This record gives sequence, structure tokens and C-alpha cells, in this order.
Amino acid sequence: MRTARYALAISALLSAAGASAQVQPPPVGGQPAPPPAAPAPAPPTPTATESVPYGAGMKVPLSPDGSKYLRFITWHQVWTRYTENNTGTLRAPNKPQSDQIDFALRRSRFIVLSQLNPRFLVYTHIGINNQTAVSGGVAPATDAKKPQLFVHEAVVEYKVNKYLNLGAGMHYQNGLSRMTRSSTINYLTLDAPLTNWPTIEAIDQFVRGIGVYGKGRIGKLDYVLSVNESFLTNQTGALSTPLGLGTTVGTGATAVNTGTNTAQYNPQGTDHVYQGYFSYEFLDQEANLLPFNVGTYLGTKRVFNIGAGFFYNNDGMVSRPTSSIVNGSQIADPNNIQTTKSDIALFSADVFFDTPINKETGTAFTLYGVYYNYNMGPNHVRFIGASNPGYGTDVRRGNAVPHSGTGNVGYLQAGYLLPTNLLGPKLRVQPYASHLLANYEGLRRSNGETRNVNIFDAGANFYIDGHNAKFTLNYRARPDFTNINNLNYRPEITLQTQVSL
Repeated sequence: MRTARYALAISALLSAAGASAQVQPPPVGGQPAPPPAAPAPAPPTPTATESVPYGAGMKVPLSPDGSKYLRFITWHQVWTRYTENNTGTLRAPNKPQSDQIDFALRRSRFIVLSQLNPRFLVYTHIGINNQTAVSGGVAPATDAKKPQLFVHEAVVEYKVNKYLNLGAGMHYQNGLSRMTRSSTINYLTLDAPLTNWPTIEAIDQFVRGIGVYGKGRIGKLDYVLSVNESFLTNQTGALSTPLGLGTTVGTGATAVNTGTNTAQYNPQGTDHVYQGYFSYEFLDQEANLLPFNVGTYLGTKRVFNIGAGFFYNNDGMVSRPTSSIVNGSQIADPNNIQTTKSDIALFSADVFFDTPINKETGTAFTLYGVYYNYNMGPNHVRFIGASNPGYGTDVRRGNAVPHSGTGNVGYLQAGYLLPTNLLGPKLRVQPYASHLLANYEGLRRSNGETRNVNIFDAGANFYIDGHNAKFTLNYRARPDFTNINNLNYRPEITLQTQVSL
């Protein structure tokens, strides 16, 4: 009992002490008590700020230090354009059309890549390209619906040491030139000139090949070498046999077929493709984890590179000289007609310069120039039009231009990033221009003289959030080679909307 009374007494004393501590004594001298303190101000409302760069994009760390990760990259490029078509273009079966405004899904892509170990990389790239209302579908030349979602890249890579990485699979580690291995997200101009991919969809899968590669950097020298399978060309119709390498006059027993001395892709070509590209980086080093060279850095780097590359495929082309004349039983059995094989031997040299001009105002300058020497057999010329708005299989339809062939090509582009606040705090503007000049031995007028290919582009990029959100407005003056003796230039105006994450 006594212990309990002591505990109660001590508790009462502590309570009294606590209560007295909370009572303020009256002010000395009868002065009034000070007013209560003002309440603390509410925290300021955060103001909106500019979005930060996406950096690595959508990246999921799989380890505390982020060295193991899963990364996602996706982008869409949508075209709205006016095109004056090449002569004789059909917009639908039996419907000639001189021009139109149309819409196209130029690219829709998705990449997943991961590093579960600093030495190992695995990535997959899928997507579609060039879907219009009249082409780009399951049967690309005649059907626009349900384009084929296909694998662009499926790659595994191992880092041997700091100088060498080895990889295998369906890959984009191309040789030849910087533009041949370019990223499609950050072009300076609307798009690539396309001649930088001379064998696209002929002996490759949309510029990719199945094979092995080695890449790396030794000091300031960046390099890549690869060996790929040569895809079968799957030539159909006349070009599937040697008879299609000539022209036939007469019918029946009097028919005579004479070689045209014009090379086409060899439908029996199965030799490997060897290619490589070497680039010396004089200023800032560029990232080389993925094989996507940047088109313009928007003033974030100072880059000056000089490069050179090659592409070689033995017996990749086939032709028949004009001295090859067959008739009668030979025409009936065309597979025994003698042909001439030619190698595909391509070479390039290029230069890339990108630098900030004034860091305070945000101005920058970009320049790229490349020279190609193409050897693809006698008189070879191929026509291609990006997201072609023409219907059918005529190679010169729609917006098609001479894309590649035996001869020489020069391409130059330049752009200038204007000051930051020229059109407000969010929008950046980058005007640009480019010129392609090509001379292919197979483009000859009736008098035998070769006719040069000149393609002019001019426009501007409007950046809302760098390359992650931008518009590109482009004007093209395009030569119409329907009648090589009377060349006309057709206008093409394209607005591209791009969002990439």
C-alpha cells in the first residue's frame, strides 16, 4: 500500500509540474501579453518547368545500381503530303491521277533491349514501314491493308574487351557509310536520301542481314565489320530466268531474244555479303552501344568525323551482253541460256560535322557529305519512292526516282539551329537543305549521253521536345524519269509528325 501511495504522489507531482510549465506568467509591470505568432505561410505552389530530356527513354532498372536494365524505345512517323505524280501514275486500277494529297505511315517501330550483365546485350526491333492507302500492305505493290509487322533486328552481343564486341543475329551493323547505319529518329532532313541503302529489300531484309559482326573503338577510331547471308532475291516474272535479261522480237519459231547488257540482281546469288565502316572521331566521342548514327545533335555535342566504308557480294548481279542472241529451242528452255555474273562492289567516303555556335542563344550547325562509288553490273539502275502514292508495279510510278545503280553519287546536307526564343520558350526551329547528284551509266538519252539525277530538298524541323516531339516540313523538287529525253521536275510537299519515347 505504501509503495502504491508513493507512486500516486510522484505521478501527481509530475502532472502538476507539466501543467505549470504550460501556463505563461503575466508580463512584468502589467504590460499586455504579445499577440500570438502569425501562422506559417502555406508552401508555394510549384511552377511548371520545361520537360527534361528523355535520356535513356523508358528504362526499367533490374538491379539497385541500374547496371542491369530493360529498356523500351518506340516511335511513329506520320506523313501528310501533296505529290505531283510521275507521268502515267495510277492511283487505283485503271484510274490515272496526276496529283493528290495523301497520308502515310512512314515508320512505326518498337525496340526492346536489355543488359543483364555488363558484357551481354540482347535487343529486338520490330515494326512496319511505308503504309499508304494504295500500297505497303501484305502485297506491298497492290494492297495497303494489314502491313506485315516483321522483325527488323534480333541481336545478341558479347563484349570481349574494351576494344571489341562480337554480335550475331538479324542486325543493322552495316558498312558502307554513316548514313547507311543511321538512326531514323534524329535525321537532320525529312528522311534519308535512300540511295544510302542501295540493296534494300533486294538481297537484305529492309537493310538488315542475318550474320555476325565485330565492332568497337580503338582510341578515336570507331569500326564495324560484318559477314551476312545474301537473301534470295525471289525474282518473279521475266527476271526469274535469263530470258528476262533480253528483249524478244517475233513470235513462235521466228522469235529472237537479244541480251540488253543491263544487270539485275542474281536470283541464284547465295554468296556472303562482306561490309565494314571506319570512322575517326576528332572531337567528342559518339555512343556506339546501338548501330544508330545521329543525324543532328542540336548543339549538345561537338563532333567531327571522317569515315570510309565498303560492301561486297560476289556474283550478286547477272546480265546478258548484246552479243547473247537466242532463238527457237533456247527460248523454250531459257534456264540454259548463258549469262554473265558481276560482283556488287560498293565504296564510300564521308564527313560529319556538328557543333554548337553560341551556347547562350542555343544556335548550332550541322553538315554531312558523302560520296558513293557503286559497281553493280553493266547499266544497272533501280527506281524507288518512299511511301509510294502510286498504285501498281510500274517502277517509275508515283514519286519514284533513280535510287541506285552502277555509277557515282554525291550527297550533301546542312542545317542551322536558330536561337532558342525565336518562336517562344518551347519551340525550336532548324532550317535545312540537301542536294543529291548521281550519275548512273544506265540512264542514257536516245543520243547515248548519260542523264544526271538531281534531287533538291529544303525545309525545317520544328522541335517541341527535341527529337522526341517534332514536326518537319519539307519541299522536294523531284525529277520525273518517265521520259528521259524530256525530264520534268515534280513538286512534293510533306509534313511529318514524329513522336518518339
